[in-house]
Amino acid sequence: MENCLANTRILKEGIEKTGRFKIVSKDIGVPLVAFSLKDSSKHTVFEIADHLRKYGWIVPAYTMPADAKHIAVLRVVIREDFSCSLAERLVSDIEKVVNLLDTLPSSINSKDAHVAVIASETSEEVKKDITETQAEILRYWKKLVDGKRVGAC
Repeated sequence: MENCLANTRILKEGIEKTGRFKIVSKDIGVPLVAFSLKDSSKHTVFEIADHLRKYGWIVPAYTMPADAKHIAVLRVVIREDFSCSLAERLVSDIEKVVNLLDTLPSSINSKDAHVAVIASETSEEVKKDITETQAEILRYWKKLVDGKRVGAC
C-alpha cells in the first residue's frame, strides 16, 4: 500500500507540473488521482481520455452525477503493479496529448459544448476553489460507499 501511495504522489506531482490540471482527489485513502482541466474552453477531459487510448492507457473521464454534474474529471487508480516508471510514462503521455490537442482546432462550439464548459461560462457555481471541489466529490463518493447510490456508475 505504501508503494501504491508513493506512486500516486509521483503521478499527482507530475500532473500538477504540467500546469494544465487541477487535482481534485485527496492524498489520503484510496490510491487514486482525479484531476480536471483548468481550462476546458477548447478541449475536454473526454478528448484527453480518447487520445490517451492511442498510447495504450485507459483513463476514464466522466462528469459527476446530479449535484456535481458541472465537474468533469479524469481518474487514475493506482494498482499494486503500477510502478514509478509507469507513472512517469503516463505523465509524459498526458503532456504529449495536451500538446497535440493544442495544435488541433477546438472541438467545442456553442451548441455542443461539454457541460463543464457551459457551466464555467454561465455559472458562478463552477468557480470554486480546490477545497470545495474536493469536498463535493468526497460527499458523492461517500454516498456510494455508504450504499446510498445516486445515479449510474
